[in-house]
Amino acid sequence: MDKNAPWDDLMRAANAGDTVAYRHLLQAITPVLRRVVQARGAGLGPETCEDVVQDVLLAIHTKRHTWVETAPLRPWLYAIARHKVVDAFRARGRRVEVAIEDFAQGLAAPQGPDPMAGRDMEKLLGALEPRAADILRGFGLRGETTAETAARLGMSEGAVRVALHRGLRALAQLRERMIE
Repeated sequence: MDKNAPWDDLMRAANAGDTVAYRHLLQAITPVLRRVVQARGAGLGPETCEDVVQDVLLAIHTKRHTWVETAPLRPWLYAIARHKVVDAFRARGRRVEVAIEDFAQGLAAPQGPDPMAGRDMEKLLGALEPRAADILRGFGLRGETTAETAARLGMSEGAVRVALHRGLRALAQLRERMIE
């Protein structure tokens, strides 16, 4: 049998008992199947991909009698490879193994303020008594002084300081409850 014969002809001859044709077929399809498995099994790792290729070849050997000789061979081979890759992913579970070195540069968080901090602070302030929340916003978020806050709210500076400390204590208690 000519080793350059189309795969379909090699498989027909192999199914008829030609062991030389079968050897030529396996030599011809193995590198192609290896590339198919590596492409479809990205993330499985090289050892697992090679195991899948062996599983594909074994499945072809044990199921070659199921191939319809009037149908093209390549789709049948590719379907077996696809199913064996899916089986490998199922056997491994939902875990995906990717080398961290490939992504290390993109993992670092950009320096700067936490974008969620403002939302978290507003949630906490919203749970406080309105005047205490207003005083804390004035100091913490708007950068007001005691005198500016007192003038804005019509309070003495001493009353603003007392309200500020009470608001901070209430805020700390809320935070502690959220952590528990």
